[in-house]
Amino acid sequence: MAKKRNPRPAPSSGRRENRGQPTSRRDQPSSGGSKLVGFFIVSSIIAVLLAYRFTRSSPSQAHESNLHQRGPVTTLLNYQHVLTENSKVSENTSQRHYSYPVLGYITPWNSRGYELAKRFNSKFTHLSPVWYGLKSQQTSLVLEGRHNADREWISELRKTGKALILPRVVLEASPAELLRKEKQRNKAVNLIVTECKEMGYDGIVLESWSLWAAYGILRDPNLRNLALQFVKELGDALHSTTSEKTSVQQLQLVYVIGPPSSEKLQEHDFGPKDLETLSEAVDGFSLMTYDFSNPLNPGPNAPLKWIQIVLQLLLGTSGNRAQSLTPKILLGINFFGNDFSLSRDAGGGAIIGRDYLALLEKHRPEMQWEKNSGEHFFFYTDDNDIRHAVFYPSLKSISLRLDEARSWGCGISIWEIGQGLDYFFDLL
Repeated sequence: MAKKRNPRPAPSSGRRENRGQPTSRRDQPSSGGSKLVGFFIVSSIIAVLLAYRFTRSSPSQAHESNLHQRGPVTTLLNYQHVLTENSKVSENTSQRHYSYPVLGYITPWNSRGYELAKRFNSKFTHLSPVWYGLKSQQTSLVLEGRHNADREWISELRKTGKALILPRVVLEASPAELLRKEKQRNKAVNLIVTECKEMGYDGIVLESWSLWAAYGILRDPNLRNLALQFVKELGDALHSTTSEKTSVQQLQLVYVIGPPSSEKLQEHDFGPKDLETLSEAVDGFSLMTYDFSNPLNPGPNAPLKWIQIVLQLLLGTSGNRAQSLTPKILLGINFFGNDFSLSRDAGGGAIIGRDYLALLEKHRPEMQWEKNSGEHFFFYTDDNDIRHAVFYPSLKSISLRLDEARSWGCGISIWEIGQGLDYFFDLL
């Protein structure tokens, strides 16, 4: 899920997620990096970064198996530290350090995510394989994606942990047709609920808001109300159906929402009122607080100050009813990073853990902590003599975001677990 968030017609189901490196979620219609200039100037970040002197740290001297005992969660970091510590993942894969809900996304083109989901099953409350798309087919609807579903993998997960399985469904059907016609809405709901029952899922993660925004649907008050009504109808239908695992547990609905696109909520943004409207029908809101920067404005993946402002805009001030819904917010944390070219022809894009480790081994860069964003970065020069800036999560950056979510009482959602480093899971 990761093309740029500029409003445009929604692409097809294979639009973003078939590459080995993360496409995360940059095809969402709101752009944190380009529009939230008032409280974080990305273009100035690189200028500031270029002026920095680098500092080194010594690798941890401790060798305890547990990450928290070894103490590598620090702003002081060097490449060898990362390479060494990443190989020391705790053998205790069942103990949870984060007590609020943790949702992990898994993509079908990244088999490593499937393996890590099994290994660290007990670290998660919810797992969401990215499998389904609901599409228009002439005058009807079709739910595509069952061919992606891996029943054997689900069976293994059921044996080793208690994480709920909620496949993601992207609502790609023509929104005007779907929302205006009650028959179409009912058909969509029935397709999704039936799939859950037949496949033994615990519910779904629904992604639709960003596509509705791209189509301009949310600027029409009537269609916006119908959009909210559809989500409520789906949630109610899922809640009226029990899980295969137990006769008492209702199927759940997690809804994907993007961050506000400016300092003030715009008409297409998902805001506090929407949160309250859907509060009874939705069990969790997967908030995409990443993809802040892009090749034209290189910089941090998810500046901490930006995340704080996004939460404030969405949840409001103390006493606001929306703030009582914080336990349902799943703050987005990226396990991917970005490798930006600093040449005149700006370029670059997302990288995953194996790419990051390969860069560290090849270039042995000096690593820097950027305190304003709360992220580590480094520079390197490629074989074509082009300068690059790489922003990739570190134990410290993830720890700070977990602390922020914890301070609000929020859960977290990770895009996506196969794209990170192994020792990230010791924080969860």
